[in-house]
Amino acid sequence: MKVKFELEFAINSSPQLLYQYIATPSGLSEWFADNVNSRGEFYTFIWGDSEEKAKLATKKTDEKIKFRWLDEDDSDTDYFFEIKIVRDELTKGVTLLVTDFAEEDEIEDQKLLWENQITDLKKVIGSV
Repeated sequence: MKVKFELEFAINSSPQLLYQYIATPSGLSEWFADNVNSRGEFYTFIWGDSEEKAKLATKKTDEKIKFRWLDEDDSDTDYFFEIKIVRDELTKGVTLLVTDFAEEDEIEDQKLLWENQITDLKKVIGSV
């Protein structure tokens, strides 16, 4: 069984710009996966030779996106990943909140993977 975990990343960017990179196939393919294709609410994420399918579950402009992973039969699973853009009204700082799932013995690896991906995202948007 997979376990839910959350990560926070401070990003020097506007929510509007960030949203383009978390909510569009072209944006996601610049940092999250090697390639991302979408047909309606169905998305295919490609990494090397492997591909995973997900369904767009929630989308709120400039705020968040949530994808639910699908199984081999294209049925919903219990697992999802969500990326929220949080803006601090006082400091105007922007934070990405990532929620994901991993097997208990793979959580540290999965967190490291997210850190690497977010580093790539920062490079793409010039927020290093």
